[in-house]
Amino acid sequence: MATAIEFENISKQYRLGLVSTGTLSHDLNRFWQTKILRREDPYLKVGETNDRASKGDSDYVWALKDINFKIEQGDVVGIIGRNGAGKSTLLKLLSRVTAPTTGIIRAKGRIASLLEVGTGFHPEMTGRENIYMNGAIMGMTRSEITRKLDEIVDFSGCERYLDTPVKRYSSGMTVRLGFAIAAHLEPEILVVDEVLAVGDAEFQKKAIGKMQDVSKGEGRTVLFVSHNMGAVKNLCKTGILMDQGQIAYCGNIEDTIEKYLNSGEAANVSNRFANKPAPVSYIKKLRFVDKDNREVDKILSGEPLDIVVDFCCPGKSNADINIGIYKQSGEQISRLSTEYTPVELPPGNEHQISFSIKRLCLNEGNYFFNISLWINKQTADWLQYPITLNVVNGDFYKNGKNPSSKDGLILTEYTCKSLQETFHQ
Repeated sequence: MATAIEFENISKQYRLGLVSTGTLSHDLNRFWQTKILRREDPYLKVGETNDRASKGDSDYVWALKDINFKIEQGDVVGIIGRNGAGKSTLLKLLSRVTAPTTGIIRAKGRIASLLEVGTGFHPEMTGRENIYMNGAIMGMTRSEITRKLDEIVDFSGCERYLDTPVKRYSSGMTVRLGFAIAAHLEPEILVVDEVLAVGDAEFQKKAIGKMQDVSKGEGRTVLFVSHNMGAVKNLCKTGILMDQGQIAYCGNIEDTIEKYLNSGEAANVSNRFANKPAPVSYIKKLRFVDKDNREVDKILSGEPLDIVVDFCCPGKSNADINIGIYKQSGEQISRLSTEYTPVELPPGNEHQISFSIKRLCLNEGNYFFNISLWINKQTADWLQYPITLNVVNGDFYKNGKNPSSKDGLILTEYTCKSLQETFHQ
């Protein structure tokens, strides 16, 4: 199998806040060292890891540092990681939107990129004109584009607005047309960033199906960046996990997603509540309590479980607690809410409520929980994945047979009986 993409010692450095080095003397020094003396750029020796959450001592950051990997032709690769990890920068380098500070990128074939809403579109030109312009940029002849035009328009679902300037399109329509162009103009390499999240559910499903067709049926290479782990898992075979501008892991997609979910922001943070500031109204703690009134982080499927929430809000306010249950891929399984089961809060600011589950119907696995506090119909506090629950395989059906993980995430209570009172020979 031929190599479609190769990154060799790729790094990208940025200066924070300013363009250039910041002073005329530094600019002249850089020009003298690099252009006249043909030496290494002296400012490449400085710089810090790109940790967006902390203040550093240097004005230089490495958005990417020492990136090395190869992608074979026909591979579908998911690039995942938290915000600021370097995913979009990597794709911009591949798409030649910007140049690497060090290293060499080798790509075989035409590249079609969809990096941001409206990438490559001229707002004053119509949708039809932008289709022809993008095709010409990719090196296609007018007759080739015309042959694909009907297919592109049909896929995008924007036929009525085809001769309207793109500046009047909604963000969803722009993404629809942009993806249709990128996927149908026969690129050897298709690069798609998080933009599909802008589209509706029907279009996302259609776009993922098209990427599968492009990779499997036509043997083209796809690079896909998304925070939707379900979409990444369904589409990709190989994964690259980015962290602070470096490759933290590279392997099959299941292992890559597991590494991501069990690290950094996506993992359970044991003291997420203790570090929260204390506004007028806020969530103090969320915990799981078993039938013996013990605080737990692991429980058998089929066992009773209480989800206890401590929070603070003015006693006379109308407060609602919402708890979302998610599987590891980020897809929501269920929602618990006082909106459906109202609770009368006593006077005072400190409150504690419990969601009591008679039998936990989740199959074995790790589950993430979101929690939000609404006061007078407005979001007062919200936490994403502050805590996880490990559900262990239990005797859910009380027959000594443990359900398989392949039976699905939800275990259903049911009974079976014959509707015939007698059987005739």
